[in-house]
Amino acid sequence: MRKAFILSVLFIIFSCTSDDGRRNNPFLVDIAFQIELNTNLPQYSVLKYDNNYVVVNSGGLRGIVVYHLGNSQYFAYELSDPNHSPNSCSKMTISGITASCPCPDDDNEYSIFNGQPTQGNGEYGLKAYRVERSGNIIRVFN
Repeated sequence: MRKAFILSVLFIIFSCTSDDGRRNNPFLVDIAFQIELNTNLPQYSVLKYDNNYVVVNSGGLRGIVVYHLGNSQYFAYELSDPNHSPNSCSKMTISGITASCPCPDDDNEYSIFNGQPTQGNGEYGLKAYRVERSGNIIRVFN
């Protein structure tokens, strides 16, 4: 009985994942970074209000977008199109809540609200980063 209990506990421990259920994207490598955005500064002050976003060019592979949904819910995503290798045209642009890839043979678009594709043939959604808020500081990291 004791062996069965120990085996059950080990099974549970080793079956837990540390990647929050995110699938491994072969196009975008994981890089370690951390940035802090102070919402008291003018360039980040829009993040105090619901349904606003900020593009930050430092951090991630091609920059990140930080979106404030409301009720202290923040999302951060990589701005390199997740459905092809980073190249000279893979940095996406933001319009409203849509991230679009400007590559010529690419109609990929994604929602910065949930990271999911809204147009195109891509298999992967936007690469999400972790976000923590403490007072006026929003910390984005991988």
